Amino acid sequence: MLINLTDVFTEEGKSVAREVPLELTEVDFQGERFRILDKSPVKLSLSHSGAGKALVEADAEVSLAMKCDRCLKDVTKTFHLHASAEVVSPDAANEEEAEEQSGYMEGYQLDVDSLICSEIFTCWPLKILCREDCKGLCRVCGKDLNEGECGCDTFVPDPRMAAIMDIFRENKEV
Repeated sequence: MLINLTDVFTEEGKSVAREVPLELTEVDFQGERFRILDKSPVKLSLSHSGAGKALVEADAEVSLAMKCDRCLKDVTKTFHLHASAEVVSPDAANEEEAEEQSGYMEGYQLDVDSLICSEIFTCWPLKILCREDCKGLCRVCGKDLNEGECGCDTFVPDPRMAAIMDIFRENKEV
């Protein structure tokens, strides 16, 4: 959703509070698409902060459908988002400022969905787990180890001992 900020940029002391719907239905992150299961309306606070400048604060809550990184079970991850940014009108912005806010500003319009989307990316977890002690999948047969042991031989020999193991295999007499 686009919000026009012209009056906030120009009127000294102007402050506006709005609640707008979030129109995102999915998020693309690192080549994968994540479906949005639940979302709250975005609470915006827009205030004049100088000549051609505005302070934008946004609060929202978004729940995404994800997969556990270890066992691939479905996981719902909820993000409690708070974005705060000072935006500059296209007339007053230098090249660096214009480039910095190009992801969520289109001229005098604030793109709320892009702002929230970029805030989701900054809050993205390093590992997505169904639970803290998730054991993952067996490397041999693929069984979910959270449901129990599979009985596969998971012994991995030390690669530094490979030359000695070759000697034992060749000369059974030793």
